[in-house]
Amino acid sequence: MPIYNFANIQPQIDPTAFIHPDAVVIGDVTIGPHSSVWPGVVIRGDVNKIIIGARTNIQDGSILHVNRSSEKEPDGVPLIIGDSVLIGHQVTLHACRIESEAMIGIGAVVLDRAVVGERAMLGAGSLLPPGKSMESETLWFGSPAKLIRTRSQEEIAATAKTIISYITLASRHQESLSG
Repeated sequence: MPIYNFANIQPQIDPTAFIHPDAVVIGDVTIGPHSSVWPGVVIRGDVNKIIIGARTNIQDGSILHVNRSSEKEPDGVPLIIGDSVLIGHQVTLHACRIESEAMIGIGAVVLDRAVVGERAMLGAGSLLPPGKSMESETLWFGSPAKLIRTRSQEEIAATAKTIISYITLASRHQESLSG
């Protein structure tokens, strides 16, 4: 699988994580236990760090990147993703923070210094602009994304069940690729 060091920094991937052979992971990247990275994903930690927590799912075709240091941002801006996060197909995450148990819908874009709160959901095709913060347990849609409502406990529970199903699916894929 394409896992590359950059500037003498090797990605740190927990042995229980599933990285599909057609995903690319570069540089200062940490991936936690039971997380999964699917085909066509590019995770490029070349000018800052990317941290992905436990049980997080990054689906096909997503792109994850960071900001380098600048006069305005002397330390640059890393990309931090919490535990038990669902990242849909073809999502772009750039130098932002996604808190635990959040869900990012298919084709959504989250830009620099934006924050998706715990158990929040950003709808498919939405754009969360730079510096915008979504409160915990809220649902946002649109481009630019706007608050729609508070998420129901049933919706939050469904996200948790989906995380479990992706852990199981990743294990099945790992077995299939190994066999």
